[in-house]
Amino acid sequence: MSALTAVGAALVSVGVAFLAVSAVGLLRLPDLYTRAHGVAKAETLGLILVFGGLLLFPQVDFAVAVRLVAVIFFSVVANPTAVHAIARAARREGLGVWTREPS
Repeated sequence: MSALTAVGAALVSVGVAFLAVSAVGLLRLPDLYTRAHGVAKAETLGLILVFGGLLLFPQVDFAVAVRLVAVIFFSVVANPTAVHAIARAARREGLGVWTREPS
């Protein structure tokens, strides 16, 4: 295994860990706003790391590399924008923020 392949595998592993944290946050957080906040950044970073790591594997030719870079670009642009739009629509519809009830 070359050093570039090892770095690529490490990036993919870290990216998968970020995606797992994002999934746990989606399950554990109490309302839409905290879920959106918890998931948006971790998911975007996880996708960047996974696809960036895949770029470093030696089997990737130019056409695949262009597609991977396009996926990275569109996920960086679309993911935070979509999360913001969902949270804004929920706020417009009157979805309240979760608050802890007094003990």
